[in-house]
Amino acid sequence: MASLELKPSVNCHEQKIIRPVANFSPSLWGVFDKFIEENGKFKESLRSDIKGLLSLYEAAHLRYHGETILEEALTFSTTSLESIVQRQELNNTVIGRQVKHALEQSLQRDIPRIEARYFINFYEEDESKDESLLRLAKLDFNLLQMLHKKELYEVSRWWKDLDLVSKLSYARDRVVECYFWTIGVYFEPQYSRARVMLAKTIAMISVIDDTYDSYGTVDELEIFTHAVERWDIKEMNTLPDYMKICYKALLDLYDQYEEELKQYGRSFAVHYAKAMMKEIVRSYNIEAKWFIEGYMPPFADYMANGFITRTYYLLAATSYIGMNSATKEAFEWLMKKPKIQVANVTICRIIDDIATYEIEKKRGQIATGIECYMNQYRVSEERAMKEFSTIAENAWKDMSEEIVKENGVPMEIIQRVVNLARLIDVVYKHNQDGYTHPEKVLKPHINGLLVDNFKI
Repeated sequence: MASLELKPSVNCHEQKIIRPVANFSPSLWGVFDKFIEENGKFKESLRSDIKGLLSLYEAAHLRYHGETILEEALTFSTTSLESIVQRQELNNTVIGRQVKHALEQSLQRDIPRIEARYFINFYEEDESKDESLLRLAKLDFNLLQMLHKKELYEVSRWWKDLDLVSKLSYARDRVVECYFWTIGVYFEPQYSRARVMLAKTIAMISVIDDTYDSYGTVDELEIFTHAVERWDIKEMNTLPDYMKICYKALLDLYDQYEEELKQYGRSFAVHYAKAMMKEIVRSYNIEAKWFIEGYMPPFADYMANGFITRTYYLLAATSYIGMNSATKEAFEWLMKKPKIQVANVTICRIIDDIATYEIEKKRGQIATGIECYMNQYRVSEERAMKEFSTIAENAWKDMSEEIVKENGVPMEIIQRVVNLARLIDVVYKHNQDGYTHPEKVLKPHINGLLVDNFKI
């Protein structure tokens, strides 16, 4: 019987190997030919090869447009693995737990640091494990976790000193979740400064989002938007008292960035992050007007604005400011909104719309993605949800295609965009808003990455 042992591309670093040979021709996937019957279906005998099915399942998540063989591979491997997890004799086995985990969260769409922890746990139960290698992996994980805890302490102290939660009653207190997000973008030690900066920005944009979403009046938000566009401390005099607090905190934060990066010759990077911040408040203002006025825009208008309000253009740019390798060319590439970034933002916008639809509907918000789609195309809620899922899957395919194309952009830069998309798949798992309600989704991950260490 032919074995299904394949080596899936576990992460984008490995894809540097396949990029030079990626030509999107059918011959690229000729390896699958020996597993397929004359009728074009996968051989039924392969369903018993569990490890091979897992490899096939993960490889199929790298599918792109027009590759029907990988679509069929995903369907075949998924149904086969779902059947396998029903077998009681596998319930308490390592391979059984690996199958359940893979079906819950694909390796290709998971946060690398979370996958690392899972793999160490699985490897520890492997009878053929190398004890020295296992010990080294645990030590490495624990040492890096200590650095992450130190960074979280720094961000938490900054957040506590700002005291925005007590000064602005409507602001969410999500500093731990904000920092968790940065580990998803880059967990490696060399990105320590970048993580701290990104975490502070996420915390700040969360407060600004709450200001537009939950508190400000139309007139107040118009003034605040103008003040951010001007980016001048003198504009504070035009703002209501509560907005002065938020505005000063924002300007002070970016002043700190410029001062810190100046010593590395990277103060230029802050310009790009400011530009994205100005863009997002303009879009927040449009969205707030729609909500307050009860206006339902055309779906295309909603999406164009929603791509920006979902913050991923801002976060991608901000993720680069603390990276020594992010040159002006990298920022200019990102500011042009390349296809891979559009795919990233599309995934974020669509998955967010699906996950938050019921809550927003209860709040009386009609300018939601689902409602706009239903209204324009005259379809049911169920059909709209299905179409949104298709849009997200197509965006993942766009991302897979762009990853393997030679475009002159370093993989280290592209990786941030890919990891931001992965975060959405984790944080909004099962259509739940893990950021707003972290206890439902994020708590186990936060504990695993920031609280619980490995016993040596």
